[in-house]
Amino acid sequence: MTSSLPKLFNPLSDSLEILDLTSPVGIYVCGITPYDTTHLGHAFTYTSYDVLVRLLRFLNYEVSYVQNITDIDDDVLLRAGTLGVDWKDLGDREVEKFRHDAVSLNNLPPDVMPRATEHINEITDFVGQLLANNVAYESEGSVYFEVKRAGSFGTRLFRRTYDEQLSTANKHGNFPDDPAKRDPLDFVLWQRTKQGEPSWPSPWGAGRPGWHIECSAMSQRYLGNSFAIHGGGSDLLFPHHECEIAQAEFSHGELPAKYWMHTGMVHYEGEKMSKSLGNMVFVADLLSEHTGNAIRLCLLAQHYREPWTYEASLMERAEAIEARLSVLGTSQSDVSSEDLESLGCGVLDALKDDMNTPLALTELVQLAESGERNAQGVAEKLASSIFGLRWDQSKR
Repeated sequence: MTSSLPKLFNPLSDSLEILDLTSPVGIYVCGITPYDTTHLGHAFTYTSYDVLVRLLRFLNYEVSYVQNITDIDDDVLLRAGTLGVDWKDLGDREVEKFRHDAVSLNNLPPDVMPRATEHINEITDFVGQLLANNVAYESEGSVYFEVKRAGSFGTRLFRRTYDEQLSTANKHGNFPDDPAKRDPLDFVLWQRTKQGEPSWPSPWGAGRPGWHIECSAMSQRYLGNSFAIHGGGSDLLFPHHECEIAQAEFSHGELPAKYWMHTGMVHYEGEKMSKSLGNMVFVADLLSEHTGNAIRLCLLAQHYREPWTYEASLMERAEAIEARLSVLGTSQSDVSSEDLESLGCGVLDALKDDMNTPLALTELVQLAESGERNAQGVAEKLASSIFGLRWDQSKR
């Protein structure tokens, strides 16, 4: 197979880097908070990482892919209370919807999909280590990370002043006026129980985990102290990923990941697509009118790092690409490695250059429409193996 190594933009170095990987390649992607799924922003993020996993496996890397579920969270409890349903029943229902949508989009299932509530012991052990290392403190039954004891906090990925960090954290659920905190930017590791909320025992009393510590504990549990790639949406860069870095660095002394990836935000009707704003386009609704292939093509026609705005015209363009690729799926011939190397080089080079899926799709269509049997066989192999297109989907 092709000898050149893939490159990704790494916000840790703020530059494009050649990936220095050894198998198994550990990939951890921050997963859903299951209270209202699956909107197109979710689909863009997880389809982008699906293509990354497929590409690395195609290049003969062994990959261990972990995608968590934040099944205990303020938003889950708030939505359950609003709907008058049990928080766990709500989470289970939304997880199943998410999995169904993922299958419809032909996203490969992660190797592990851990839930925060199933890893309370790992979480409390992690919190205990931070307390022992004197970068955390207990206050009124809760435990907080003390950011001023971590001099590098907020500088690895975000690179902003304290005031900018505080302002951004406040927009992402931070409670600066919490009287139990020593500093408004300190973040909760263990939150003491509130009346009517679920709780678990801990050395500091009954409570539940903070958001950031969940991912640190679960990534360490399944991928070790340090792994290859950590991903998520760009809205997680701060505070979530900076908090994960601080927790890892001041627990065991290593950064949790060598490379970081962030997918761009999807906008709709002039705003970022989000649950809080209610301006969501749901995958289930799109699937009533379009094939999973067409939705994938719409998503992969955008570069993973760039923010973009969803419009119905994008689905029309995706269906046009789907029609141009309809010649594929009928080849019965084996594709040689030599053909993949020579004929597929344009597609693979684009994908290995910071996952340039828009350019790779253009190259793929040209192969498909070349009229050459070998070229079409290569296009079919790449389309199914890396782009995740399925030939058993009916064309509407």
